[in-house]
Amino acid sequence: MASKNRESNSRNLVSRKMTIILCIGCFFAGLLFTDRMWTEPEAKGISKPTGIEAEKLKLLADGCDTTSKDVRRDAKDVIGEVSKTHDVIQTLDKTISNLEMELAAARAMQDSIVSGTPISDDLRIPEPIKKRKYLMVIGINTAFSSRRRRDSVRATWMPQGDKLKRLEEEKGIVMRFVIGHSATSGGILDRAIEAEEKKHGDFLRLEHVEGYLELSAKTKAYFTTAVALWDADFYVKVDDDVHVNIGTLGATLSRYQSKPRAYIGCMKSGPVLAHKGVRYHEPEHWKFGEEGNKYFRHATGQLYAISKDLASYISINQHVLHKYANEDVSLGSWFIGLNAEHIDDRRLCCGTPPDCEWKAQAGNICVASFDWSCSGICRSADRIKEVHKRCGEDETALWNASF
Repeated sequence: MASKNRESNSRNLVSRKMTIILCIGCFFAGLLFTDRMWTEPEAKGISKPTGIEAEKLKLLADGCDTTSKDVRRDAKDVIGEVSKTHDVIQTLDKTISNLEMELAAARAMQDSIVSGTPISDDLRIPEPIKKRKYLMVIGINTAFSSRRRRDSVRATWMPQGDKLKRLEEEKGIVMRFVIGHSATSGGILDRAIEAEEKKHGDFLRLEHVEGYLELSAKTKAYFTTAVALWDADFYVKVDDDVHVNIGTLGATLSRYQSKPRAYIGCMKSGPVLAHKGVRYHEPEHWKFGEEGNKYFRHATGQLYAISKDLASYISINQHVLHKYANEDVSLGSWFIGLNAEHIDDRRLCCGTPPDCEWKAQAGNICVASFDWSCSGICRSADRIKEVHKRCGEDETALWNASF
């Protein structure tokens, strides 16, 4: 009995020791497991840095700032874009400049595009590099029936062939016979002018239907087309039955180059003719007040000159400018509300011999000569050679002139 009690006590002692050892072992095992598996909780509101951000932090710690690198890279990109933009702007500036030069020509061709009529070679837009400065463009107003008049002008005061080209190149003076088209486009009248142009090369064809009652419209078309084709100080209109001394005309206009809005001619103010059936009848006479009133001052239609600003004004506003029955009255009306300077120069309207001859002998050579009674030289095709012989300037005057 006693031996059994000792055996039982011995067993209990061993069990307690084993329990203590097991507990200690479990404790250390728990510490080891906890150290490996425990994840440190994140602070509230603070995110754990990602791998890329950690790399940036490391680079910052080493003195390498990626933000600065990005800023420098962006700055280089911006400079490159600015350089490209500058190049584009320069290209656009050149394009705009060319378009401005072509705009007036495009306006001149508008009616042709709408009507579907063929566009003449004179209305083709020239290359910008050929655009040069001229002293004046002289448009000689002519008609289909005026072949003899044109030939008489060519035989007297208008240079021909190489001399006509030389006049443009050396003196900056452009000269052309100005004519539109017939009512039947491509008909016999147009073909005759085309053949004449092929022979002489001295026509400016307008997108305009010829007719005596359409002279005001023709005048607008002429200035619009001339401004588009040639950059000149002055644009001159003269009839084909008038004698002109080109050198004297150039010298006269040169004196007015400082005047930006010059309207030069023999100024007049004739009566407004209200009665039908008379020459130069004015259908809109009521606009000029009571019967017997006179027109405002305007240049006589045989020859006049206007500066570039005034010609450009006509070109820009051609579709809203009113046309009166008489072409010279229409032109004067277009400038009546402008700050234009009316210059009355009587040398632009001398009479035929003996008037122009006496003046030439006195050293006061006339710019233009004609008969007032005929609104031009009477029977000009037959008489203009005589006028040229007696009133024309010296043959070398034009080529020796310095404008």
